[in-house]
Amino acid sequence: MATLQVELVAVERMIWSGEATRVIARTTEGELGVLAGHAPLLGELAPGGVVRIQQESGEELVVAAHGGFLSVTGQGVSILAETAELADEIDVERAREALRRAQQAGDDPEAVAAGRRAQSRLRAAGQDA
Repeated sequence: MATLQVELVAVERMIWSGEATRVIARTTEGELGVLAGHAPLLGELAPGGVVRIQQESGEELVVAAHGGFLSVTGQGVSILAETAELADEIDVERAREALRRAQQAGDDPEAVAAGRRAQSRLRAAGQDA
């Protein structure tokens, strides 16, 4: 299967770079799947999203990504996130507590954003939000 070069970068660090056969991400326009040869595009990552990268080895890399953009060019896919966490780095109990606090805070925009981030972290870790 054809591969594409993928880079996932957060403001604070490089998360992952390598060859992949598929990238799936939720943008503000809906869920997007990218394979080699995809038409160029620029999409805004949806708040509280999860990015899935099918690595060339067959392993799936799951990342909670918050804010940012996904760019598809002839050279590959670049995902530039404000913050991002690999699924295996997520502290599930801490994410659950953050979700509880956000839900208790109500409709405050910062609480809503914190709730979305917590839900994203839980989904990336394979947990129900």
